Amino acid sequence: MAYKIYSVEDDKDIARIINLTLSKQGYDVKTFSDGVSFKQAFKESRPDLILLDLMLPDTDGFQLIKEIRKDKANDAVQIMIVSAKNQLIDKVDGLDFGADDYLEKPFEILELISRVNAKFRRYEQKQVLTIGNIKVDNNSHICYLNNVEVPLTNTEFLILYTLMLKKGTVVSRDDLLKLIWGGNQAYESRTIDVHVKSLRDKLQEEGKHIVSVYGIGYRYTE
Repeated sequence: MAYKIYSVEDDKDIARIINLTLSKQGYDVKTFSDGVSFKQAFKESRPDLILLDLMLPDTDGFQLIKEIRKDKANDAVQIMIVSAKNQLIDKVDGLDFGADDYLEKPFEILELISRVNAKFRRYEQKQVLTIGNIKVDNNSHICYLNNVEVPLTNTEFLILYTLMLKKGTVVSRDDLLKLIWGGNQAYESRTIDVHVKSLRDKLQEEGKHIVSVYGIGYRYTE
């Protein structure tokens, strides 16, 4: 699956340059000229990286970052601001609100490529996780126990991958619920417990590393 990039840029010339340059690098790039069209596309499918201009015709870029970051289901989405604003306070605010990087306009094409490639390498490193005798490959959605494939449901895989990715950190039932079903009210947070029980059984002795945190959720420990 190609690394998906959403470029939110209202300057047509810059948007075209970004799209053509990164598409030639093999990335799946979609361009949006305003916040409304971007937010609609984001609801339908999350990208891996957002290249965000702060000065959009209908949306404040800083507010857009805050909206994205307030939902923990979007934690894996990387955000790189691409803006003509070059004041230190703009950079500090952008990073404090949740952006991962800040690229000033005008920028050199090679620097854009280099920074995006760095984001992609970080993304790739997170796709295959190994802890002890468990390995999960997020590209193929396959889990291995002692190098033998374990048949997990999609929900079980997402729970395991998330807990391993956030190893040592408590992940609440509500956050897992939002990640898997988008916070659909038809599902109750306790539904997660049923899937975790099944997951532990399939992981056999390794299932003990999924630890319950009373009243909150789960944590993956070594």
